[in-house]
Amino acid sequence: MGRKKTPGLFKREGIWHIDKRIRGNRICESTGTSRLSEAERFLALRLEEVRQAQIYGVRLKRSFREAALKYVAEATISSLRNDIDQIKLLDPYIGSMSIDRINPSVLKPFINSRRKQGVRYRTINFGLKTVRRILNLAATEWYDENGHTWLMVAPKIKLLPETDSRKPYPLSWDEQERLFLELPEHLRDMALFKVNTGCREQEVCSLRWEWEVEVPEIGTSVFIIPGENVKNREDRVVILGDIAREIVDGRRDIHPEFVFSFQGRRITRMNNSSWRKARKRAKLSQVRVHDLKHTFARRLRSAGVGFEDRQDLLGHTSKSVTTHYSGAELVNLIQAVNRIKTQKSRKSPALVLLKRKVS
Repeated sequence: MGRKKTPGLFKREGIWHIDKRIRGNRICESTGTSRLSEAERFLALRLEEVRQAQIYGVRLKRSFREAALKYVAEATISSLRNDIDQIKLLDPYIGSMSIDRINPSVLKPFINSRRKQGVRYRTINFGLKTVRRILNLAATEWYDENGHTWLMVAPKIKLLPETDSRKPYPLSWDEQERLFLELPEHLRDMALFKVNTGCREQEVCSLRWEWEVEVPEIGTSVFIIPGENVKNREDRVVILGDIAREIVDGRRDIHPEFVFSFQGRRITRMNNSSWRKARKRAKLSQVRVHDLKHTFARRLRSAGVGFEDRQDLLGHTSKSVTTHYSGAELVNLIQAVNRIKTQKSRKSPALVLLKRKVS
């Protein structure tokens, strides 16, 4: 008969884990070992760390996984889903590591592995930014019951130079038609809305009916996306031209909460397998979802829409529809969006040729 294990330890997938409340603190983490004796020594060490933190004011050690869970539970940023994806990728490398041990050198295995997978530096930087954000919070905003921050000082984590970044790829009208014909209906609606409003992917995916605001003076409506769902943290006014308006009106009775849905559920991302298969069939594998925003911006410029109006339409400036936009200004912005429809009959061959040379 085997000896009795120490309370607070349990085995999962061959590895001993801690789940124990110690002096009012709940510790949930992996011991990193399959041997019970080693796991018990690890638990004893954690018990001593808690005791020293409470009696002598020694800062309690926390794992990156613990810090990441706190971050996910408290964060309200619009890109949280992307951060969660990055945390999942990072976890095998630094999840069980104490946050005071994390520095650029311990992140090298993560970076090297991602590079071997063919991932671009820009994408790897998303993960590094997530680590940096969590550690900065641990050093400046998160306090334990003894009044200490989780981390004394956040390490300086430099981002990688994005020497392999891909240039924006604005679509020609012919390319748009080829790609959109290959998309399933719900994704086609989202893509058409995006290429006619300049919204970011998550702004489209999270678009709610409750954000629609009627403007009776001009017989139309706009969407005001709350700042917590916008990259720059400022409320975003989405102007609806004729095409975007037609898409919105066509989806009014499909879902009670979200403008865009599929089979009764919210669509969490456009860059899914359906999108990737469609662009492959259209022979446009280089096109990203974000290129639809670049396409909208390029068409506005080509249609002669002024810089300030382009900034407003792309959500690059902060304005409140109730205090800064008059009815006449809204009409002007709607007309600016509708001007790009006239571009469709003009293929702009010189522009398309230039794009081919730099892609």
